[in-house]
Amino acid sequence: GWHVLCLAAGGGRHGPLYAAAGANVTVVDFSSAMLDLDRKMAQQTGLSFQLVETSMDDLSMLAVAQFDLVIHPVSTCYIANIGNVYREVARVTKPGGLYVSQHKQPTSLQVEQTPQGSYCLERPYYRSEPVPPAYDHTLVREPGTQEYIHRWEQLLGLMCRAGFSIEDLVEPNHADRAATRFSFGHRSHFVAPYVRIKARRSGQNGDSRPSLIL
Repeated sequence: GWHVLCLAAGGGRHGPLYAAAGANVTVVDFSSAMLDLDRKMAQQTGLSFQLVETSMDDLSMLAVAQFDLVIHPVSTCYIANIGNVYREVARVTKPGGLYVSQHKQPTSLQVEQTPQGSYCLERPYYRSEPVPPAYDHTLVREPGTQEYIHRWEQLLGLMCRAGFSIEDLVEPNHADRAATRFSFGHRSHFVAPYVRIKARRSGQNGDSRPSLIL
């Protein structure tokens, strides 16, 4: 019975999962092609969820305090001002509601592999312009996309300033000592790619606030 927002989460994975668990699900994505995959999943499974095509930093069509839970997979790297995203999420999240998001760690977007066979910290931490585009598809970067480095102050500080209290933080471990050189598992042994954050919307929540283990 929870109202769940799957933010920037088109693709037929997150929406059907939470709908199958009994939630009232809204899936937001900027890509109509990704939302089409959710439509196909809805037809195949008989599940029902609302689909909204918009950017993650413009949720003006959604109501204030509409959601008990916002699930946000890795995507904030594509937005220059992450503060705008957090403010929109705060507006549509109920007091006491949860915001679970995953982001690219800043160091991961600073690092490049060198022809000499190592990983090098090539990009400055303090930069406002996007990083150079990727030309090869990896689990860390996607070709043809524009990505921004967000500092820890922005990832965590701006979330708190938007009205959330951070309750937990984990770094998913993708390291693999046996992986081949320059593979995702090998790179992750030296450079953690992601961070996952559990936060709760500030405000009066009484006895009805959701509970979730990250």
